[in-house]
Order: sequence, then C-alpha cells, then structure tokens
Amino acid sequence: MTRGHPESPLLWTCKSTGKLAEELERQNHPVTDRTVAALLKRAGYSLQANRKTQEGLSHQDRNAQFEYISQQVIAFQKQHQPVVSVDTKKKELVGEFKNVGEEWEPQGQPKRVKVHDFPDKKLGKAIPYGVYDLAGNEGWGSVGIDHDTAQFAAAGIRRWWQEMGSSRFPRATKLMITADGGGSNSSRSRLWKVALQNLANDLGLKLHVCRFQFRN
Repeated sequence: MTRGHPESPLLWTCKSTGKLAEELERQNHPVTDRTVAALLKRAGYSLQANRKTQEGLSHQDRNAQFEYISQQVIAFQKQHQPVVSVDTKKKELVGEFKNVGEEWEPQGQPKRVKVHDFPDKKLGKAIPYGVYDLAGNEGWGSVGIDHDTAQFAAAGIRRWWQEMGSSRFPRATKLMITADGGGSNSSRSRLWKVALQNLANDLGLKLHVCRFQFRN
C-alpha cells in the first residue's frame, strides 16, 4: 500500500511490489521489488484474491418472507399443483475461452483456448435461464443468445411446461413461480407482468408469483 498524491481524492491505492519499490526509490529509499515482497511477508501480508462476503443490509422482513413462501409452497404441493423456482444464470461467452476450473486431459496436452476474452461477433454470449421443479427435483434450462428479457424468461417457463410440466402435472389448474426481485423477472418490470399474463393465457393456468426481496 502506498499513499497517493496529496491533491488527489484517492488517498490509498494497491500497487505491485515493483511499483512500491519505484515509489520508495523516488522517496530516497533504494530497494528492490524482492526486498519489498520480503518486507510485506514479514509484516503479515500475502497475495490474496478478493472474496465476496459483503451482502449489504438485509430486508427487514427477511425471515417473514421465507416463512410465507414456504407456507405457499407446502399448500400448493399438498394440492398436487406445480411449484417452480426460476433464475437467470451467469452469462458465458460462446467459443474457445478460458474458464475457471480444471478437467482431465492427457498429460502435457491442455485444451488450448483464446488469449483474450473478446466476444465472438458471430457466436456472442449464452444466457442460461433455469426452471427448477421443487417436487420432482428436476430442472429445465433454456439458453438465449440475445438478451435477458421478460419475454425470454416467460418463454423458458413455457418450454418447461410443454416439455416436462404438463406431463408431470396433468390435472394442474395453477402454477406457483418463486423468483428473486431483479433481472428479467423483476418485480418492478411491467414487461414481466405482461409476459406472465400472456403465459397464463397460453397455458390456461392461474399463475402465482412469490418473490424474495434481498434488500429494502
């Protein structure tokens, strides 16, 4: 860590050992980057990646939301009515790109991928949308190649019903959907509400949506 320029609003900044050594030399403290690394280690520092731990403030009715949703799910399942959980997953570049993780390959023959993560103009990105059947412990995934929209989310639910749900729940009269409060199925999105109404009309089911608000 080194202090920034006194006239700059940025008081502290993280720098490499090489940059720290250069700054120390500028302040008449000749030192190498290796020495800086050794001093940092002696002071209790080490190279570490960022860790996601800061959730922010929780919703004041967090537990009440869980209890209400749980009660609704149990009520639907007792009536043998379908309950699904929906969510858009992480967007991924399509093509030979580096990804986190490892896989078994012949020794000395790692899979070769592109050096830079620039999106392929023809292939673009994949947008996975998941529909999970709580009672059946089965899921359906739809993959979009354009944008994560309310219409895309509704289409994912429609495909699940056509391919899996209708045969599993032949006597269903309603469908419960659990979701978070953002993205393509945002509680504030008018397009999502319109898409849900169109979906209800197409399927002939009464839709009940329960969503969990993470923050106030």
